[in-house]
Amino acid sequence: MAKKLTVRIALSLIASAGLTAGAGAAEVPSTDKALSAANLILHNGKVAVSTDDGAYRFAEAVAISDGHIAAVGGSQELLAKAGETARAIDLQGRTVIPGLNDSHSHVVRGGRFYNLELRWDGVDSLKEALSMVGEQAKRTPQGEWVRVIGGWSPYQFEEQRMPTPAELTRAAPDTPVFVLFLYSRGFLNAAAVEKLGITENTQAPKGGRYEMTKDGGAILYAEPNPTILYQTIGTLPGLSEEKQVNSTKHFYRELNRFGLTSVIDAGGGGHIFPDDYEGTRKLSEQGEMPLRVSYYLFPQSPEKELSTFRYWVNNFEQGKNQADLANGYVLEGGGEFLTWNAGDFENFTAARPEILSKPYMRQELYEVTKYLAENKWPIRIHATYDESVSKILDIWEKVDAEHPFDELRCTLDHVETITDSNIERVKALGCGIALQSRMAYAGEQFIERYGKDLAATSPPLRKLAESGLPVGLGSDGTRVATYNPWITLYWAVTGKTVGGTQVYPSENRLSRAQALRLHTEGSAWFSGEQGQKGRIEPGQYADLAVLNADYFTVPDEQIRDIESVLTVVGGKVVYGAAEYAELAPQLPPIQPEWSPVARFNGYKAAN
Repeated sequence: MAKKLTVRIALSLIASAGLTAGAGAAEVPSTDKALSAANLILHNGKVAVSTDDGAYRFAEAVAISDGHIAAVGGSQELLAKAGETARAIDLQGRTVIPGLNDSHSHVVRGGRFYNLELRWDGVDSLKEALSMVGEQAKRTPQGEWVRVIGGWSPYQFEEQRMPTPAELTRAAPDTPVFVLFLYSRGFLNAAAVEKLGITENTQAPKGGRYEMTKDGGAILYAEPNPTILYQTIGTLPGLSEEKQVNSTKHFYRELNRFGLTSVIDAGGGGHIFPDDYEGTRKLSEQGEMPLRVSYYLFPQSPEKELSTFRYWVNNFEQGKNQADLANGYVLEGGGEFLTWNAGDFENFTAARPEILSKPYMRQELYEVTKYLAENKWPIRIHATYDESVSKILDIWEKVDAEHPFDELRCTLDHVETITDSNIERVKALGCGIALQSRMAYAGEQFIERYGKDLAATSPPLRKLAESGLPVGLGSDGTRVATYNPWITLYWAVTGKTVGGTQVYPSENRLSRAQALRLHTEGSAWFSGEQGQKGRIEPGQYADLAVLNADYFTVPDEQIRDIESVLTVVGGKVVYGAAEYAELAPQLPPIQPEWSPVARFNGYKAAN
């Protein structure tokens, strides 16, 4: 059913590519009373203030009171009018942006496993990556694995290639190793093959296959169904509940390191609610959440999706904030899978899958969508290809005619090959589109299969940004792309993969202002917080990131190296580096002691 699109953020949010460097202080109305109550003043900075034409002007200072922005203006004015108890932090000219908001990631699951994973994110040579595997193998106790679970591309390496099982065996002859590349391929060394008991006669799950190698290792292929990869990850040992809490604390601090203050979690395979959410739930209960997490529920069992959603709807309260304002942890709705038969796996090394090809498959998605719409649960769904989008929209439009989607907050995720006609159908339904930087990691594979012409508009970034639809940027971290938001911003602005391949021409790239707006206030729509966060202006949440380099002026190639030196969520410092390091709460020692994070950290910083 066509209807007027209700968008609570101004359409001009994404209409402009401009930046306006305002003189000194971009004055925003405030009251002396609000300033006198301020408890934190960030001054002597370059504070990015959103303008109604989609650009930014720059102020010198921002005052924070009771978890919200109290005032933005000149340093002298704000310091003079602030109360005596306000804490003043000198930014020494650094750039301040609204806290970054990932519209689609898997951070609860990421936190659950972070301390067990060796990350190749940001590593620029395969030689170094293999050396890390070898060193970690020596630190890893018997019974445990070395695992590299996504966040890398072979094209980021100087060698421009994948590892081989033989190389993994040489690096770790006695310790099992599993390396995941996207959801298309996995690599096992000889010790891992022996541990899993895989032989030439082992039957692979439907849609996958094993390729045994002469050295005793194996390559796992998803063709295109990633069940073989999900199952392999699922066999690896996990962490105790206590260590999951520790792991989640360290992972969320890692996200704060890059200026992330909010994330919308899209559930994920092999991640059962509520059992596998203990790490984040306990942080929430203890009031220790350093970022806002809104999460969607992802059913784990094919053909049991409707009964699963019925259980969740009847036993868990949608929209309830399980922590205080500054430390949100909110159940949003259902997705990113609503039914498994509607999942079109994003494996560009294999042929496009046909989804919803049989009547019973379409009926399943119809029944689940109808049930969630009746109960006013927001929904989101994974859709890579336009052919899939068309079939999903057929069903969503049918449900909308019976139970209007007004205010439902329906979202399509990914949509790399969406066409103009389907963009208009999404708009008519009042849905939004969450875009992720998956092509930064799979762009080369996409070009190889589908060609440069289609890749050049996959997804149509500029068109979507200027469509008037709610659009948010995100990562799809941690198993596909990295969780580092600056890679997403780099990809959107330059149109390049992490390996430097130019995928998008200038007409399908975003300006820096557009990209930042979509990664802040644009993403706020997807958790129903538009108007509450994403801008540095009075009344909004005091979620901010002070950067180590000026995003608005650094050369394009340096965008990917940006980090935060001071991250604030709800007016509280949650991360500090350099001279601000002592302002952040201390973390407990990493558990277990042999964790790869204790030796290598997470994303590899620029040299």
